[in-house]
Amino acid sequence: MKLSLSIAIQIQQMLEGVELPSSKVKHIVINKLVEDGLIHVRQAGRTRQMYSIRNTGALKSYLSNQFGIDDLPNYIENLSREDLTRAEAVTISSNSKLKRIRTFKGFLVHSYEPVKAFLSGNTISVNPQEGTFTFIYDYERFVPDKNITIIGVENPENFRWATKQKAFFRHLHPLFVSRYPQSNDLIKWLCAIPNQYLHFGDFDFEGINIYLSEYKKYLGKKASFFVPERIDEMIQAKGNRDLYNKQIHLQPNDALIEEQPIKDLFKSVHKYKKVLEQEYLITLEV
Repeated sequence: MKLSLSIAIQIQQMLEGVELPSSKVKHIVINKLVEDGLIHVRQAGRTRQMYSIRNTGALKSYLSNQFGIDDLPNYIENLSREDLTRAEAVTISSNSKLKRIRTFKGFLVHSYEPVKAFLSGNTISVNPQEGTFTFIYDYERFVPDKNITIIGVENPENFRWATKQKAFFRHLHPLFVSRYPQSNDLIKWLCAIPNQYLHFGDFDFEGINIYLSEYKKYLGKKASFFVPERIDEMIQAKGNRDLYNKQIHLQPNDALIEEQPIKDLFKSVHKYKKVLEQEYLITLEV
């Protein structure tokens, strides 16, 4: 059994001499404390009861024996932190699973040429060996050089084979980031750095919606959607009509579309009544 933050705060209030109404302190832990006589119950009316703690020493011993909590104010302070580690959880309560803690934060990056960046104030070069990616854990202190364009890749296979698609980005100095595994870490990082963001997703309604709702909404003018040259020919040759029909109801409101490349993409999509999945670009000799 764990001692939640809200109940810990209420117990600390009672330890400091505050009397609390029983109606506001409902929890299995409180019920146990009442049963064991560690919480004093005062009748304050026909139905109203007030809870207080008289023997603070006994209550503190109980918290230590039952929950491994030797310092309740310290427990409350640390449990309130978003960056609490498992090691710290063990220190304050002898329980590494005290609260849900994300051990692996961050995201994958990939490049086909060395990318200069700064990590914790030190200059580094992101240049994964073929067949490997780089995982950025301490992303809050990871800052790419300002001339690097961040390319967010929607599908894992395109992320894996970035080298085979390098001709599409020959005018850029790219750093590829993977949308998976999904978390808020990537968008938090993108919002914090000054670099331009280029979204590389499927050329369909769902891909545009992902771009608009997950990236453009937060990045504004820093973000744009990648539409390759000859997209009209690609859709005509290898577009998927069945997927177009399945997604037609997902078409974004035209009023939300500001970028001309997306408008041009939609013209081709509707002209052929087909959409194109981004994996097709891996197969092209450009």
